[in-house]
Amino acid sequence: MAQKPSIPKGTRDFNPEQVAKRNYIFNVIKANFERFGFQPIETPSFENSDTLMGKYGDEGDRLIFKILNSGDYLSKVNDALYATKNSTKITSKISEKALRYDLTVPFARYVVQHQNEIEFPFKRYQIQPVWRADRPQKGRFREFYQCDADVVGSKSLFQEVEFIQLYDAVFSDLKLEGVTIKINNRKILSGIAEVIGASDRLIDFTVALDKLDKIGEEKVKEEMLSKGIPQSGIDQMQPLFTLSGTFETQIESLKTILNSSEEGLKGIEELEFINHAISELKLNTAKLQLDVTLARGLNYYTGAIFEVSAPETVQMGSIGGGGRYDDLTGIFGLKDVSGVGISFGLDRIYLVLEELNLFPETINQSVDVLFINFGDTEALFCLKAIKALRQQGVNAEVYPDAAKMKKQMNHANKRSIPFVVLVGEEEMNSNLYTLKDMISGEQTKLSLQDLISRLK
Repeated sequence: MAQKPSIPKGTRDFNPEQVAKRNYIFNVIKANFERFGFQPIETPSFENSDTLMGKYGDEGDRLIFKILNSGDYLSKVNDALYATKNSTKITSKISEKALRYDLTVPFARYVVQHQNEIEFPFKRYQIQPVWRADRPQKGRFREFYQCDADVVGSKSLFQEVEFIQLYDAVFSDLKLEGVTIKINNRKILSGIAEVIGASDRLIDFTVALDKLDKIGEEKVKEEMLSKGIPQSGIDQMQPLFTLSGTFETQIESLKTILNSSEEGLKGIEELEFINHAISELKLNTAKLQLDVTLARGLNYYTGAIFEVSAPETVQMGSIGGGGRYDDLTGIFGLKDVSGVGISFGLDRIYLVLEELNLFPETINQSVDVLFINFGDTEALFCLKAIKALRQQGVNAEVYPDAAKMKKQMNHANKRSIPFVVLVGEEEMNSNLYTLKDMISGEQTKLSLQDLISRLK
């Protein structure tokens, strides 16, 4: 007996209903991207390994899927190297390509490679899948889509303001209320590290701090100690673990804590600018919140850091995030090109909308009307009407086989098709169509023109 087929852990098949719901989210996000002036690009699903490796920190590098070289990939590994069983060194010999981990680094590569063709500031959006060798769990997959928007070539903080408004616009259109847009600044994190004497361990400090909501205060402190951050410094940052209040009151507290750090005070100044602009412009449904423990363990953020949280009624991790990365293109040789971008977590947004029952009821109606098949002659007559309906933008089809009426009606119900059309000998002779409303059961005889008008 053949073994039942399966798919890798952390990947999924999507049925028609799920695809329709995903496309609904895609379309809302895409429409807002374009409304805000972003242009679409696409990049390959895999990149050269040296494009990706070293851009996400040690933790990120471990989650990158490597692709084996084609052919005899072990031929470049000599016996001495093979005997060491050092996977890191061997990998560089047998794998020269890797699946993209996110869309931001490939975008930076794109900007550098096409810099002479790009008009700066360049606003791009990209909706494509990415891959991470992570441990699968609710809302976390090994293959998933990212929906990114970025601006490169402008240092203006109004770009950050625009991205906050973009988040708010998308979630407003999705009818998702109670979303919190958390914001911090990498300069503030650098300032804190400077004040507690851990400037030389900034990455270790931020990676640990970013886990606060996942593992708790004590575990974060233990990790910091294990990374060589002194206990005196950890004690000094204790007020940060309990910092609360309004955006403005937290800013005032930070000014006291960071009064000896020029870098930290610069970060505070940038956050004040953004908060003032948002206060003037107002948000529709989202809320802007300062979170000084927000770090996001990626090496390339240099200014504002964003993370979007779902409504408190839903148990879900972040549904979006991003930040400013002033020196990202510098890693590919293009200096002094400032960038800032955000990402929407499609899969988690899907789960949130599903849990809160926010998908439109009509989302599964891929077909507007089904013509019942009474035989070849009738079916051909129906196809002429179907052609006219399709030309007018109506999704229509005829049942392929002259099956029993009950079977065809059940097919329409199972696919949530709102109308069926019945055409027998009587309708053909009078050139009329019997339209049945599948919800009310009402039947009406209509001419082709009236049928088109009714279904449009």
